[in-house]
Amino acid sequence: MRITRAFRRSTALVAGLAAVLALSACGSDDGGDDKDAGATTLEVTDEFPITIEHAFGTTEITEEPKRVATWGWGSTEAAIASGVYPVAIAEQLWTVGKGNLLPWVKEAYDEEGIDHPTLLPDDGTGATVPYDEFIAAKPDLILAPYSGITKEQYEQLAEIAPTVAYPEAPWTTTWQDTITITAQALGRSEHGQTILDEIDTYLADQAEEHPEFEGKTIAALYPGPNSVSPYTELDPRLAILTKLGFDVAPSVAELDTSNGGFYYELSWEEVDKIDADVVVTYFDDDKQAAAFLEDQKALAIPAVKNGSVAQVVGREKISAVSPPTALSFKWAGGMPELVTLLSEAVAD
Repeated sequence: MRITRAFRRSTALVAGLAAVLALSACGSDDGGDDKDAGATTLEVTDEFPITIEHAFGTTEITEEPKRVATWGWGSTEAAIASGVYPVAIAEQLWTVGKGNLLPWVKEAYDEEGIDHPTLLPDDGTGATVPYDEFIAAKPDLILAPYSGITKEQYEQLAEIAPTVAYPEAPWTTTWQDTITITAQALGRSEHGQTILDEIDTYLADQAEEHPEFEGKTIAALYPGPNSVSPYTELDPRLAILTKLGFDVAPSVAELDTSNGGFYYELSWEEVDKIDADVVVTYFDDDKQAAAFLEDQKALAIPAVKNGSVAQVVGREKISAVSPPTALSFKWAGGMPELVTLLSEAVAD
């Protein structure tokens, strides 16, 4: 499951001609007919060739890419927001299921009348790369700045098209760097900066509109059957809340056993030590969320007992803020709804 674990080995790079032709004929199923996938809406701002350094070396992009494929999380949205609509993207099984697009991604393609992209099969962990499908999509650039690809997988993808991997380690790229790297690779770094500026303005505006957030301590939790997983300050879903004026509760760091990870496990017997003014929780459905608020184990958490809980419910909504992307910030069920929930939690 992408939301709670590091969650992210390789299959052989075999692509018979018949298979490639068959896959090429399969593209998207229900996009519009005004523009082909791969369309662009914003002009290039940088000169090519462009060179990007990453964990596996250096990638040179000699000319403006026309057929972009994305893998992992966030680069699809960053590309779209930069004005480039990928021809192939990783499917998001955990969030929306097989064959479906994330709602904010679907909206972006439909609003521009652009054919939906091919969905690259993912087993739900991002660990197995569908090389045949990548070949069939005929990309001239593969973007995976926030992913879990291995060196071997990178090398095989790089045989298909220039590939941009993460800067340092798998699944550790910040959402800001995902936007910056993606925009740079597309020759649209100015647009990338514009995206970040707009997000910073949005967060600053929300902080100003909600002075009640200032100085309040907060913790973000993923409750499980046998333990609770608090997210650390390294995790973007918690770090983003500080942009709204919250302070990460000191108890989050004091209890941390992750040794530099983005979350850690805490037994239910110790949850009373989570001393925060407000907690954010994440649940798949309303039934789970409601049960948590009545669970005697959970009521040992001071904020839960006080009713100061903001519950993000539903996989789409969880994904929209875990971590946020260039498009999910604008999606009504993402940050806008979370801000409202936080305001209600602080008031309780």
